[in-house]
Amino acid sequence: MVDMFYLVFVTAKDRAEAKRISEKLVRERLAACVNIVPRVNSTYIWRGKTERSTEALLLVKTSDRKLGSLIARVEKLHSYDVPEVIALPIGRGSLKYMRWLKESLG
Repeated sequence: MVDMFYLVFVTAKDRAEAKRISEKLVRERLAACVNIVPRVNSTYIWRGKTERSTEALLLVKTSDRKLGSLIARVEKLHSYDVPEVIALPIGRGSLKYMRWLKESLG
């Protein structure tokens, strides 16, 4: 079986929440790496109203076999009622990095 990896986007209310979530995901080996973009401007519909907020964005790297557990863990750790968790398959990457992902996720 070929290993499949994902880049998962998660927004958080602020940098502190993003840091807390990312550290738990990496420590629990649900993510090999998490990058935090500390400030993104979001516009969205929530409960029928257009909302705008400044959030932090987590870029999470994980595997197919860990994805379900990662999503469940984010939903448990997150302060939002409906956290954004979007997984995009990683089609290609450097062989060294892809090997490192596999090794890091165990």
